[in-house]
Amino acid sequence: MSAKKIKPVKYTPEPTSNKSTYILGGIALVVIAVLVIGGVLWQSRSTEARNEGYGAVSNSAVEVTLDDDGTILVGLPSASTTIDVFEDPMCPYCAELEHKHGQELAEAIDGGTLAVRYHMLAFLDRLSASGDFSTRAVAASQCVAESGDAIAFSRFHADLLSPDNQPAEGGSSDHSNDDLAQMARDAGASDDTVACIADGTRVEQAAVSAEAGRQLLATTGATGTPAVIHDGTVVDTFGNENWVTDLAG
Repeated sequence: MSAKKIKPVKYTPEPTSNKSTYILGGIALVVIAVLVIGGVLWQSRSTEARNEGYGAVSNSAVEVTLDDDGTILVGLPSASTTIDVFEDPMCPYCAELEHKHGQELAEAIDGGTLAVRYHMLAFLDRLSASGDFSTRAVAASQCVAESGDAIAFSRFHADLLSPDNQPAEGGSSDHSNDDLAQMARDAGASDDTVACIADGTRVEQAAVSAEAGRQLLATTGATGTPAVIHDGTVVDTFGNENWVTDLAG
């Protein structure tokens, strides 16, 4: 079916030589300038990291476990609230969420007010240079989680989603398994964990669990990643900048 043609509208300029028009024009310019400056300032505030300087999880009592379905749970056993986070290692909005709220989440995890269940997805493989970066990054995350070292996992997770490390969608390069292994080593992971990543030990399992996570996400009502779910409800993480403190209570 052909698209409906839109009839062109003739543009007829209005006279602009009177004094009131110049005054109104000047006011309009001032208003536009204020809106532009305000928008820039709002955007700067909206992307500012909350709890800057706190860093990753540091409480040695915090535990990390890798479930059979590939889900990674980080928190104290006594945590009062558990949330589900769905993310893809290549998703730029996931990186934005980690940048803004990662340290805030780390403090809540350390304090036992929140535990986080990570569902690592890999639907952006097709946009990676290697064709399987997301899956390999999920596998690397699972290797670190399997070690039981929550502090190393938290550091690795933050590094994986940092702007300095995250490959661009449709970019010309991404990270090899050796690169991911070194990233884990820098985060404090054990030699066995580093070998698990470098050897691609969990890649096949990661592909299966990532697909299962994608199917689960589709049942939550969320429209994409990142998605944060609490008690079956999608959390407005971008509209409400206080969502972590609201949930941690």
